[in-house]
Amino acid sequence: MDESLTVLSDTEMKSATTARRAAAAPDDAHKIGNQHSPLFAVIRDKLRERILSGEFRPGARLVEGKLSAEMAVSRIPVREALRALAAEGLVTVEPRRGATVSILSDALADDMVEVRATLEGLNAKLAAMRRDDETVGQLKAILAEGDAAVEAGDMAKCQELNRQFHETLAIIAGNAVLTELMRSLRDRTALVFAPSNMRRIRENWADHAQILNAVIAGNGELANLLATQHVHNAATAYREARGMQ
Repeated sequence: MDESLTVLSDTEMKSATTARRAAAAPDDAHKIGNQHSPLFAVIRDKLRERILSGEFRPGARLVEGKLSAEMAVSRIPVREALRALAAEGLVTVEPRRGATVSILSDALADDMVEVRATLEGLNAKLAAMRRDDETVGQLKAILAEGDAAVEAGDMAKCQELNRQFHETLAIIAGNAVLTELMRSLRDRTALVFAPSNMRRIRENWADHAQILNAVIAGNGELANLLATQHVHNAATAYREARGMQ
């Protein structure tokens, strides 16, 4: 028998076996061991998403062993991901206790609201100054999708579209330093605001519509005012939910 044919046959058999195993593997959204790009970064992004969605609430323990088994990866990239999230302020890592989702004090939450409101206002003002038909069209499309998601009660979709709306505004504003500062603050304040934001989702999208109208009109001062108030509205809803008023 020709050896090359034997080798080819073996290769084909291995490929077929691999394909069968892949087809038979369970479709588990949390198993990411086979995904590409730096593994710790994939895990970091997945954990950030689960934290900001409210799946992991403030104070919840993030156990390396449990997470590594759930995601079908070793503990090392999970540990690296948790450290990266700790640097962002979303996770707290303590000796002997391990990692937990960060709990923000009321005082710290108020401080972050003041800064974020100022930055979001500046961002909207710059977007109004630098808008064009294409980018305005993108914001209109996001707003329309958000309206539909609100009517459908799709909270996960609303949350993702909320992120897209603010990110697109930042792209239009065109200030990379401002974008990075806002992204960090947005994630940290989401730890506080996410539950109350879900209750006031209609009001959130009404705020977005008003901001967009100001951006379309090129009214930077009004866009600044509305975006600043948008953040304070979320803070007020949080305080009301906590019985702080």
